[in-house]
Amino acid sequence: MSRKLIPALLASTTIGALVITLAPTNAAAPSNPYSWFEPLVDIERIIADRYVEDPDLEEMQLQAIQGMIEALDDPYTEFIPNEYLADFDKSVRGRYVGIGAAVNMEDGEVTIVTPLDDSPAFEAGLMAGDKIVAVEGEPTIGHPIDDTIEKLSGEPGTQVMVTIRRAGETFDVPIVRRQIVTRTVSGWKRVGEDWDYIIDPAHQIGYARVSQFNGTTPTELRSAIDEMQAQGMKGLVLDLRFNPGGLFAAATQMADFFLDSGLIVKTRGRAHPEQPIFATRADTLPKFPVAVIVNQQSASASEVLAGALRDSDRAIIVGTRSFGKGVMQNVIALPSGVGQLKVTEQYYYGPSGKKIQRDDESTEWGVDPSEGFYVPMSNAQISDMLRMQRDNAVIRETPGNGPTPGVGADWIRTDLKDLQLAAAVQGLIGKIETGTWEPASDAVVADSVELEELERLQTVRERLLRDMERIQRRISAMSSVAPEDQLPEPESIVPEGVNLTGGEIEIRNADGEVVSKLRITGAGVERWLVDAPVEVVKPEGAGTR
Repeated sequence: MSRKLIPALLASTTIGALVITLAPTNAAAPSNPYSWFEPLVDIERIIADRYVEDPDLEEMQLQAIQGMIEALDDPYTEFIPNEYLADFDKSVRGRYVGIGAAVNMEDGEVTIVTPLDDSPAFEAGLMAGDKIVAVEGEPTIGHPIDDTIEKLSGEPGTQVMVTIRRAGETFDVPIVRRQIVTRTVSGWKRVGEDWDYIIDPAHQIGYARVSQFNGTTPTELRSAIDEMQAQGMKGLVLDLRFNPGGLFAAATQMADFFLDSGLIVKTRGRAHPEQPIFATRADTLPKFPVAVIVNQQSASASEVLAGALRDSDRAIIVGTRSFGKGVMQNVIALPSGVGQLKVTEQYYYGPSGKKIQRDDESTEWGVDPSEGFYVPMSNAQISDMLRMQRDNAVIRETPGNGPTPGVGADWIRTDLKDLQLAAAVQGLIGKIETGTWEPASDAVVADSVELEELERLQTVRERLLRDMERIQRRISAMSSVAPEDQLPEPESIVPEGVNLTGGEIEIRNADGEVVSKLRITGAGVERWLVDAPVEVVKPEGAGTR
């Protein structure tokens, strides 16, 4: 199996529908659709019959599929071979069979981060910090963590023997596997096995973090909000940061909780007519103030929900511009039975008409923060914030452990290390007490977002340039020890020793007319031209290349 064919489905599982069978679209089809395949069949037969060595026909088939998908220039359309369907289904639906524990590798040992809610691991007494030293008598040390996870998974109702080390004592724990439903809505900290959703009791501000959108997410969110309302909640923070998306229907259903009328989103694609989705009055929540936090990793279904609430003036948006993945996809089972295709079929458009999808030419995409609530965070600040989130998510032996909620934004900034959450709470306090959102920043959102994206792209470019320079140093070092008569001839565009700084590049069209002149302001021009679609042409009267 080629590594190129292992899809990015484990990191990006934004799906617009469940698995369906292959069906014809309303797109025009050639009169003889099989003629398109004739060259492929010809090549496969020639290689199978005549190639100098025995070819891997299965690999050829997979590479042909991958080649067709790559020609679309769409990172979200993917082929999912049968061997990856179980992992794909687990990530999309949030269901798997196992013991129900989050694990990590710490100092070379598989360590329980936390048992999950209502899981076999929790019921068996596993605790945060426990070391899994063996599974079914086979040691875990020295093996990849994925091997341990695979051994802990299995058929529902089967038993697995897990060897635990805790405080210097080693003991066996028999655990019966069962289906685990991953919880996607959480509060700000654990209270035993439950979540605390009230982050500021003095102002009755609730907090719910949504990690992804699957079939259970709307029910989870509604249950959490009902619990907060029972405690007297006056305002809500909805945290969608680092949420890659998920089921489109879950996002629209959750938006409908907050909206009693109006457009939520519309979808449109070549094979589909425009489809608007409207809110209904049934079971709409009271109109308490809502602050939604997003960042550059909030994508797809997250952007549908955030965009609907922002464009309908139902919530403010806090943080930074979202990712810009506005595509609806279907997962289609191939009639041949070799796998499934996750294919992009439509784009999302918010109530304002803005296209969410980010393309190479896009200057606007995704969902922007509201004016006064653009709050960027550095990588170091994000690391501190995530560390505090992880610590507060641990199910501890003593339910009362962990921080107690403070009052206001200052406590969140200092104790939870979260500038964006602090800004959201600060805004909500102002709205609750005075009826006006209290801004956290005087930055102009459009200018700040554009500058942020430009800086990000420049950083990526600088990293690539540094990589190129490092490769060049390695080439120089290896060239110094390689046999001189065997050194490959480097491609040269500019004669050696020529100083181009201050010179000009003249670009002519096919008719010889000058269409542009570029002044060369520094060294390195040849490096950029080597991979360009150009070739060296000897100038008139020139005696050298």
